[in-house]
Amino acid sequence: MKIAIAQLNPTVGDLAGNAALVEAAAARAADDGAELLVAPELVISGYPPKDLLLREGFVAACRRTVESLAQRLPPELGLLVGYPDSGGVPEGRIANSVSLLSGGKIIETVQKTLLPNYDVFDERRYFFPAASARPLEFRGRLLGVHICEDAWWHEVEPAYRHERAYQRDPIAELADAGAELFINVSASPFELDKPDRRRSLIQRHIRAHGRPFVFVNQVGGNDDLVFDGNSFVMNADGELVTHLARFETDFAIIDMDRLPSKIPIEDIPRARRLFDALVLGLRDYAGKCGFQDAVLGLSGGIDSALACYVAAAALGAEHVHALLMPSRYSSDHSVNDARQMAELLGVDYEIISIDDVHRAYEQSAVIGEDVSSQPGGLADQNLQARIRGAMVMIRSNRYGWLPLATGNKSELAVGYCTLYGDMAGGFAVLCDVFKRDVYNLSRYINEHLEGREIIPENIICKAPSAELAPDQFDQDVLPEYPLLDAILEGLIEREQSVLSLSAEYPAKTVRWVANRLDRNEFKRRQMPPGIKLSSRAFGSGRRMPMAARFNWDNS
Repeated sequence: MKIAIAQLNPTVGDLAGNAALVEAAAARAADDGAELLVAPELVISGYPPKDLLLREGFVAACRRTVESLAQRLPPELGLLVGYPDSGGVPEGRIANSVSLLSGGKIIETVQKTLLPNYDVFDERRYFFPAASARPLEFRGRLLGVHICEDAWWHEVEPAYRHERAYQRDPIAELADAGAELFINVSASPFELDKPDRRRSLIQRHIRAHGRPFVFVNQVGGNDDLVFDGNSFVMNADGELVTHLARFETDFAIIDMDRLPSKIPIEDIPRARRLFDALVLGLRDYAGKCGFQDAVLGLSGGIDSALACYVAAAALGAEHVHALLMPSRYSSDHSVNDARQMAELLGVDYEIISIDDVHRAYEQSAVIGEDVSSQPGGLADQNLQARIRGAMVMIRSNRYGWLPLATGNKSELAVGYCTLYGDMAGGFAVLCDVFKRDVYNLSRYINEHLEGREIIPENIICKAPSAELAPDQFDQDVLPEYPLLDAILEGLIEREQSVLSLSAEYPAKTVRWVANRLDRNEFKRRQMPPGIKLSSRAFGSGRRMPMAARFNWDNS
């Protein structure tokens, strides 16, 4: 049997557009002699559809789209297509479904058995689980079709430190029912170690049951999630024989009766994975929201330099607009570094001094004598950031550009950022990138992606500073970034206690970081959306209270 794999990039809610993607892949598959085309999970609705599933008429519209698609397929081709459906479940409920289309109609449908309800996943809110996992028969073959999480029942989730509490193994059920091969249709979001974890997971299933395995994943960005593709086929020995592109739409046909020879697993550097995810996430967020251009403040610091480079890679340098906004505290080298970066990258830039506006605010008649009497104090520092934020937002309103916030995960974690200032924007490019990775990624760009100094070396090497007060440096307030990031990784991604982390790092520093992390949840709740890259990103997957008090002495 020749099976075509379509790694597609759907847009949530665009039923006609998503069906057109599938239809184009079907035409290609038929022309290339495939018997069956496999598309990703919920490709018709896009993933994740969230509360669109609760909107009256949406699920019915998805069903009509699939029925119409079935009638337009090449007659010789079968199609496995994912969509939300109300058939085969109690009245008023919805299933995460995959239907087999052939001969102009829906032949048979399977439903997702295991519904993830952790991190960013909330499928029990919407879907009703299948009562059993059973193979689909197609042209004399029993196909073990299942949906994403159905293959993850025994995977240990690092961020939550528990084995998923599933009582059933759908893969084993399919094998016991005679499935000849497994086909997993997925919308599996990217995390830095996710491609490796997927391969290991599927190899365990193959070792247990001795069947070949087809994994088909969505690609593209939807809100804070980015899907990396990386679809593949493994033979009955668990060897990789076909691999589709990373972070791109792709298509392949494989003859399951004559599988090709083993191919090597490519070792992709961490920095490259980060970069590709950032670019795709920003590109799709902008494009699917209707933005062509982006605007950001370019300070001469490393965060805004990296964000600017990512934006240029995602949208094209001609669509990126940088504002250089020096104050009386800005060093000459920061302005020069920012200008050099903009010119090397070829982005549009404008230099706007904020000093006159800042001095106008400082008049006691404007902001009050109690505030104006403390130049360089915290209120004054935040005022400068808010003036800059207003400059960015003004141009966003005037030209319809997407405003980008440039703060990194380390700063957001401990509140070293200003609400309505550097946090202002429509998309937070680096919100799940620790400062250490900002540096590593910047060096990787110069050394490997560009082969030249595109992010000026002075930006990478100089001591980080917000330059909001005289002789100010980040490390006047924060621990050294390598130490800060190590502690934050333990607190956020592993949910370690202060007590356990204090065995590895200075206890006073650990406690300071933990208290700052908790105290600044209210700020992060107001930050723009950004791209999830880690197992525990700020946002929908990490739901911490704002008005709370926890005694770390008891941890």
